[in-house]
Amino acid sequence: MVQPVFINRVSAFLPFEPVTNEQMEDRLGRVGGKPSRARKLVLRSNGIQQRHYVIDPQSGEPAMSNAQISAAAIRGLFDASVQLSELDCLVASSASPDQTMPGHAVMVQGELGNPPCEVVSTAGICLCGMTALKYAWMSVASGESRNAVACGSEVASTLMQASNFNAEYESRVEELESHPEIAFEKDFLRWMLSDGAGAVLLQGQPNPTGLSLRIDWIDILSFADQMPACMYAGAQMVDGQLQGWSRYDGVERNRRSLMAIKQDVKLLNDNIVKYTVEETLKRIMARRELQADAIDYFLPHYSSEFFRERLAVGLANAGLPIPQARWFTNLTSKGNTGSASIFIMLDELFNSGRLHSGQRLLCYVPESGRFSSAFMHLTVVGQEGDNSEA
Repeated sequence: MVQPVFINRVSAFLPFEPVTNEQMEDRLGRVGGKPSRARKLVLRSNGIQQRHYVIDPQSGEPAMSNAQISAAAIRGLFDASVQLSELDCLVASSASPDQTMPGHAVMVQGELGNPPCEVVSTAGICLCGMTALKYAWMSVASGESRNAVACGSEVASTLMQASNFNAEYESRVEELESHPEIAFEKDFLRWMLSDGAGAVLLQGQPNPTGLSLRIDWIDILSFADQMPACMYAGAQMVDGQLQGWSRYDGVERNRRSLMAIKQDVKLLNDNIVKYTVEETLKRIMARRELQADAIDYFLPHYSSEFFRERLAVGLANAGLPIPQARWFTNLTSKGNTGSASIFIMLDELFNSGRLHSGQRLLCYVPESGRFSSAFMHLTVVGQEGDNSEA
């Protein structure tokens, strides 16, 4: 028997003070000692005004790990009335874990220090936050767990520091003389990604006072059968196929900046809306009751304001033309935090005092890794006035 599941608490953690566009390159460093020629172009397109990094502004060194910022977000879910020691299931996700092994989630549990419970890691890129949430939802819905926490987190800044690219720059100095920066597919993402963590607490009953978000459904689809890899790390594209990092020795990995995150921007621009909006919604709307006028808030995760109008067109083409006046996003103020983005959006909206019982939310999270997409439908339940921040 499937029981209702409710998001009863939402928390986010963003390290240090916001970093402005003018401060970014000083914080991340200059590859080969030269300013990026792509930075201003990318920032003008993505519309992000500030973001957060775990890099200490004084020392220039990372001051927090991914597991630590995940734990900080999760701690914000608990207090004397709901205690961390009572947690049954912890699901944590990240595209940028601190290590390849062991799994990210067990490292988060180690930081939290909570008693033994079920602990699960989900992997991927932006979508892994939603797969974590779906696992947690199913665990409570099935009765396997009384409660569960889902968390998404990213520490992209440590991957974007100039020191990670200097070996490639120095080994290709002659080739790069006419283009004195690293390849655009890598440099582009240095100005797109940022750090942060968010988490939700799921329970089988709504909050006794205040509001909750009932999870009505979560649908996730992958189009990897039709599309090649578009965003990747720890691999090199060879003859149209990804060749993993273990096929290269340490010197070659550094020379190629193999561990850097890369993205085929043209492939992204040409296909992200078609597959993650239009093709996905075509399949979802065939089995779900979805109408634009019934959605009070649309929470879209997108990497850049460049895609906002394209997304609006894609929704209209799919028969779901939700007016932009009902969209809620904090991309420009919180940055693109990948798998954490949907949690950070939910945190701001849920704790804003703007929601009231009966409203319906539709959340959208795409991933360009190999073109996957998730939509989640939530209904606000409970009584107003008790969940807004003081």
